[in-house]
Amino acid sequence: QAQLVESGGGLVQAGGSLSLSCAASGRTFGRNYMGWFRQAPGKEREFVAAIRWISSPNSNYADSVKGRFAISRDNAKNMLYLQMNRLKPEDTAVYYCAQSSGVIVSSNGVDYWGQGTQVTVSS
Repeated sequence: QAQLVESGGGLVQAGGSLSLSCAASGRTFGRNYMGWFRQAPGKEREFVAAIRWISSPNSNYADSVKGRFAISRDNAKNMLYLQMNRLKPEDTAVYYCAQSSGVIVSSNGVDYWGQGTQVTVSS
């Protein structure tokens, strides 16, 4: 069993920045990709960004955050990060860390989830 714990959420004004962290522990077999999802009240959980954990750190982003968010990792520390810049009110959501053995393009391919951290962007 893998454990993922997010941190770094909070309240920020539109146009500001926030950095999220995800500490991974436990099961490492199958940790080939890690990523971030978010879920706003009354909406489905949506893909934000993902990165290849092993080998070259290839990454991909949802169109809504491309150019504003940056995903990164530190394998030695088992840490995943999400740097969020030029935040918009529509970025407000609970952000979840995710681990998967396969490429992450939707929540269907996720093996493990964190509990989430709240990000609120005021206008």
